[in-house]
Amino acid sequence: MSTHAKRERLLLADLLETTGPQAPTLCEGWTTRDLAAHVVVRERRPDAAGGMLVKQLAPRLERVTAEFTAKPYEELIQLIRTGPPRFSPFSLKQVDELANIVEFYVHTEDVRRAQPEWTPRELDPVFQDVLWSRLERSARLMGRGVPVGLVLRRPDARTVVAHRGTPVVTVTGEPSELVLFSYGRQSAAEVGLEGDDHAIARLRETKQLGI
Repeated sequence: MSTHAKRERLLLADLLETTGPQAPTLCEGWTTRDLAAHVVVRERRPDAAGGMLVKQLAPRLERVTAEFTAKPYEELIQLIRTGPPRFSPFSLKQVDELANIVEFYVHTEDVRRAQPEWTPRELDPVFQDVLWSRLERSARLMGRGVPVGLVLRRPDARTVVAHRGTPVVTVTGEPSELVLFSYGRQSAAEVGLEGDDHAIARLRETKQLGI
């Protein structure tokens, strides 16, 4: 596993262990147990995980997820901590690098920021750049349903266009915060919004920008 993906994986596992199985998360309707089961199914049951993207497979995903949700919470945490099995595509370093860095970062923040009196986590510049590179690649896909033009901007003025259109709203923040905003965690992301008031209101009403 890549260094960043492994670090975020272990942080998530430790955080889930500390908060316990019934703590809230930023994922609507999910407790920490639900989130843990989701992470395990995604990595260990590709036959069911396809239901996250394909509607026809959703019933199978629901059944398998329910099975894992019923497992002992400590077992779920250990499965997350030890990583995917050899037969999983996520065990390949290249796949882990591409698919898990953002996944584990976002879910770690899903747990952290749903707790009372949470504080921002200091992230090193290298990790911020890694998150930015992922955002550059995925911004257009995640912004496809946005009803206004959307530009994401770092504090150093580097930008990426998530959706072309007018009027334009510019969202400014560290790459880590822009990732959270783009993945639908708008209320928890520490960003600034610039643009027409009506356009900003329409953007805020968009429940989920990405996947």
